[in-house]
Amino acid sequence: MEEEKKENEPSHKKNNFTEKVRKNPWILSTLICGVLIVGLLASSVFGGFTGNVSKEKAADNLMSYLNNVVDSPVTLVNVQDESGVYLATISYQDQDIPIYLTKDGAYYTTTLVPLATTDTSDSTNTNTQQEIPKSDKPTVELFVMSFCPYGTQAEKGLIPVAELLGDKINFRIRYVYYAMHGEKEVTENLREYCIQETQQEKFLDYVKCFLEGDGVESNGYITNGNDPNKCLAQAGIDTASLNTCIANTDKQYSVTKNLEDESTWLSGTYPLFDVEKALNEQYGVGGSPTLVINGVQSSSGRDSASYLDAICSSFTDDNVPEECATSLSSTSPSVYFGWDSTGSSTTASCS
Repeated sequence: MEEEKKENEPSHKKNNFTEKVRKNPWILSTLICGVLIVGLLASSVFGGFTGNVSKEKAADNLMSYLNNVVDSPVTLVNVQDESGVYLATISYQDQDIPIYLTKDGAYYTTTLVPLATTDTSDSTNTNTQQEIPKSDKPTVELFVMSFCPYGTQAEKGLIPVAELLGDKINFRIRYVYYAMHGEKEVTENLREYCIQETQQEKFLDYVKCFLEGDGVESNGYITNGNDPNKCLAQAGIDTASLNTCIANTDKQYSVTKNLEDESTWLSGTYPLFDVEKALNEQYGVGGSPTLVINGVQSSSGRDSASYLDAICSSFTDDNVPEECATSLSSTSPSVYFGWDSTGSSTTASCS
């Protein structure tokens, strides 16, 4: 009996995972946002492979598996050899998602960590949490991708804090140097960057409108932003100066050129967005969202109360504003768009 129980455990775990994805098909789409999933595709699924299989066979079996556990169609874009594994790019709900397969067809993951770039002897490694320096007027920078579910979550948590503290902090939304959500994200990143460049005082009104979403739910989530033209009008944005900035910035940083030239894309998958790449490199930004306070990455919950605590602790002791005593929500906003729902992951990111 004991042996029979152990023998059935892997199948039981796989069935639990399958049921979870069946009930929440959005889980697969959020894999694109950096949640490292190592899935054991048991021999009962992939037919008991004991050696390497062709990339086509591995991809075919992956597609059979995924289409069996999610409700929306998953299609194969391409599959190729890369760094000793197979890289399959799949399309799910209008998103291209890279998935790495071991060559025996037994495991998949969405992330590979390049060991060659890791220098564990460097005491200034940006992955090490550093103490946030204090200042009279803290500089607060949130790096996001405009369509990253976790980036929108962080924005919704941080905006009430930025509004509360006002000009007592230097606040700016910034953008990760690559886009994981296609052309619409590149376009929106550029638009938001230029609103801040030309009309900073109107930016929060614009982005709050955009974060409301279009009201159309997919699997229980609003997954698209509000109409930018509506939000531009609602925030009173001068579109002439905005469009001039967009054109000049596009030319200076080759935004459209990089979008159209897939040979420049990160890992051949993600368009580059080099507008704030220098700051990404300076701060060691590796995904969305990344909060930087006074030039140092800060770990914080994504609720407004946690963000307020993190920022207020970065004021010099004799310059902490009275607003820091304000009670803000300690409930994490939901991922994706929409301001009404609450509660979701506070550690996952698009990376």
